[in-house]
Amino acid sequence: MALGIDEIKTILTEHGLIQEIVSGEDVSFDEVTYDSRNVKPNTLFFCKGNFKPEYLSMAKEMGATGYVAEQKYDEGNGLTQIIVNNVQKAMSLVGAAFYCYPQNDLFVIAYTGTKGKTTSSYFAKSILDNANNNKTALISTIDTVVGNQPSQRFKSHLTTPESLDIFNYMRQSVNNGMTSLVMEVSSQAYKKLRVYGLHFDVGIFLNISPDHIGPNEHPTFADYLHCKEQLMVNSTHCIIDADTDYMLDVYEAAKATTDPDKIYLFSRNKKEFKDVQIDFNFSSISDTIDRNEIRVVANSQKAKKMNVEDDYKIGVVGDYNEANAMSAIIASALDNARAQDAKKGLKDVFVPGRMESYKSNHNGTIYVDYAHNYASMHALLGFLKSNNPDGKVIVVVGSPGNKGLDRREGFGKALTESADIAFLTSDDPAFEDPKDIINEIDSYINHDKVDVHIELDRKMAIKKAIHAGDNNAMIVVAGKGRDPYQKINGVDTPYETDPVVVQNVLRGIDNE
Repeated sequence: MALGIDEIKTILTEHGLIQEIVSGEDVSFDEVTYDSRNVKPNTLFFCKGNFKPEYLSMAKEMGATGYVAEQKYDEGNGLTQIIVNNVQKAMSLVGAAFYCYPQNDLFVIAYTGTKGKTTSSYFAKSILDNANNNKTALISTIDTVVGNQPSQRFKSHLTTPESLDIFNYMRQSVNNGMTSLVMEVSSQAYKKLRVYGLHFDVGIFLNISPDHIGPNEHPTFADYLHCKEQLMVNSTHCIIDADTDYMLDVYEAAKATTDPDKIYLFSRNKKEFKDVQIDFNFSSISDTIDRNEIRVVANSQKAKKMNVEDDYKIGVVGDYNEANAMSAIIASALDNARAQDAKKGLKDVFVPGRMESYKSNHNGTIYVDYAHNYASMHALLGFLKSNNPDGKVIVVVGSPGNKGLDRREGFGKALTESADIAFLTSDDPAFEDPKDIINEIDSYINHDKVDVHIELDRKMAIKKAIHAGDNNAMIVVAGKGRDPYQKINGVDTPYETDPVVVQNVLRGIDNE
């Protein structure tokens, strides 16, 4: 692939981004990147984010022949210079062109929501894989899948990658025969313009509650909501969980750019809104600790045409996962999946790090789950407690550093509501002292209701929690799922994952 300077000029001019271009004639680039460590000969280098001039020097030494930035740098003398007023927008537009607009060859389904994005994405992928013979790519918090070979599935580093990576993954997916893509689109993706200029075939809004509010994320809840609503503005079809807070705001955002006939609303609670029809209702047939099944009913004519009214077993337990399944049924039907594809896909689905259960002989059942904010923790613990009211609830949890500061209060609140014993430990402390994070969570817990233990070593905290359980205990290891590292002082420190730690502890108990 190659991209010429004339095409770059045209694209950036159309969007009013160019300030100045210093270039020879007939210049073209064979590679694009924002990471100086990935520069190859004849690369166009983007100076973005936490950029330092020495990165440009390194890129030049590695063979970069041009750079895009919001100002000139002496380190870039002798290179083609493309100076723009917004490098993130420029990077997304140029990335799409460089990779030959791969989104046009994929049916792209995108999810947003405070909780449930990852689980719903796996649900939709599982359904579509049944419908299209395993030709569904995935960009999620856990994994990125661009093909069916082992080398084409790898761990993700961001919920929504940088724009150049998104278009690269899309191009690889198309080249590998994929026809559909399911991806998560975080509020930060819109805040940081990672999906600028990208239009989706289906956009799904699951829910919203306060999260990601802080100095390094969203300054206010209004900003958080606005960024999430942008997915509705940039999708051909919109699906909205009508049980979400601010539903009418979200619906109005969708209606601003989408024909109402292409907006689908679903609800568990048969909500009614003036002048707005709920297209689908679903209800629980079973929502026990061992079985999850829903019944789907179509209300509107457009919903009935989709032919998805049926009963569906879901391979991941939790009543809060039923709405996730409903969204996936509708989204996949818009990509020509049939009810039988959805029935098989949902029944057989596995979501790494989501409600993974491990039974012990004498210490109860251990659940590894990614629950990482109040909404998800409240839903998880409430579900477990309702299914086993006499069982002791033991929770291992920490909170990440330098982001999502409101989560700490949320965890304290959720633990007070539903936990009997809490082991507070490290998560991804980043540049904060994990003890300070733990103490902040602890300050929000009612100690008259919860027996609190502090153990900085996450593996040791998990071990102690399991040993504290009895036959009827429900032990939740929350927050990291299958994350294979802990972020400590800017370094991704290898971590053997919560499921591995749990299994090692259980093996040790069995051998005692």
